Amino acid sequence: MPDTSGLETPGTVTGPPFPPPGRAPEAVRRAARRRARVVVRRAVRFAVSLAVLLAASFAMIHLIPGDPVRTALGPTAPVELVEARRAALGLDRPLPEQFATYVTNVLSGNLGTSFITSEPVGEVIAARLPNTLALALLATLLALPAGVPLGMWAAVRTQNGRNRGSELTFGSVTGTAVAVPEFLYAIGLVSAFAIGLGWFPPAGKAGPITYVLPVLALAAGPVAMIARIARVETLRELGKDYVRLARAKRLPARRLHLRHVLPNTLTATLTVCGLLLTSLIAGSVLVEFVFAWPGLGLKIVESITQKDYPVAQGVILVYGAIVLVVNLAVDLLLGALDPTSEIREQS
Repeated sequence: MPDTSGLETPGTVTGPPFPPPGRAPEAVRRAARRRARVVVRRAVRFAVSLAVLLAASFAMIHLIPGDPVRTALGPTAPVELVEARRAALGLDRPLPEQFATYVTNVLSGNLGTSFITSEPVGEVIAARLPNTLALALLATLLALPAGVPLGMWAAVRTQNGRNRGSELTFGSVTGTAVAVPEFLYAIGLVSAFAIGLGWFPPAGKAGPITYVLPVLALAAGPVAMIARIARVETLRELGKDYVRLARAKRLPARRLHLRHVLPNTLTATLTVCGLLLTSLIAGSVLVEFVFAWPGLGLKIVESITQKDYPVAQGVILVYGAIVLVVNLAVDLLLGALDPTSEIREQS
C-alpha cells in the first residue's frame, strides 16, 4: 500500500476550526490587492503591446522600398494622380504628424481606404473577419475534446513505463502531425476527399458542408499538440499523492480520472488553447488560400499581390489585436481558475 502519511482524510481537523477574529478579513483584503496588482500589470502589458503593434503597422507602409503609392499605381500612372493619392493618404506630411493621425484614425475605427476598390478597409475586414473566426473557433472546439481524451488515454496506458510500443507510436504519430504545416493538410484533404472521392466541394463557402475540410485541415495539428500536452499533464497528476490515496481507497478508475484528474489537466491545457486559437487565426491564411475561403487570410494574400497596402496594413493590425485580446483573456481566466499562477507571477 502506498504511503499516505501526512495526507488529510475526511473528518480530520488539522488546525483551528475558525480563524482568529480579524484575520480572515485581512487575508481577503491581501488577496484582493494581489489580484488587483496582477490585473493592473497585465493591463499595462496589454497597453504596451498594443502601442508596439500600432507602431509596427504604421511603419509597415514606410518600410516598403521606394514610393508605396507609385508602386501600387504602377510606373505609368500620371504624376498628378500619384501626388493626389499621397496627399489623400497624408504621406506628404511630416512623419510624427502622420503617426498621430494614424493612431487617432485607428482608435476611431477608420483604417483607411482600399487602393483597388476604394472601399473603407474597416468594411472589408468586417465582411471577412466572421468567416476566419468561424474556422478558428470550430477548429479549436474540435481539437480540445479530441486531443484531451487521447492524451489522457495515452497517459493511463503508458504510466510507469508500461506499453513502450504504444508510447513510441503515440510520440511518433503526434510529433509528425504537429510538424506538418496546415496547408499540406489542406492540399491532402482536397486531393483525397474533394477531387479523389468527390465527397466535399474543393473550394468556396456554400453551406455547412464546405466547413468540413478547412476545419479538419486547421485542427489536425492542434489535436496532436493538445494530446501530447494532456498526456504530460495527466502523467504528472497520476503521480501525485491524492491519486495514490484514491487508489488505496479503491476509488473506481473512471471516477478518479474524470472527476479528479481531468479538471487539473484542463487547467494547464486552457493556456495552450488560448494560444492555439490565436495561432489558428494566423495560420488560416494559407488554408483559406487553398480552399478559396472568403476570410481575412485570403484577403491579405490578395492585398499583398495587388499591392493594396492599406488593406494589408489593416488586416495585420486586426490579426495582432486579436492575438493580444485573446492572450489577455486567457491570462485573466487562468488567474481566476488557478490562483497559484498569480502567486508564481509575482514571485
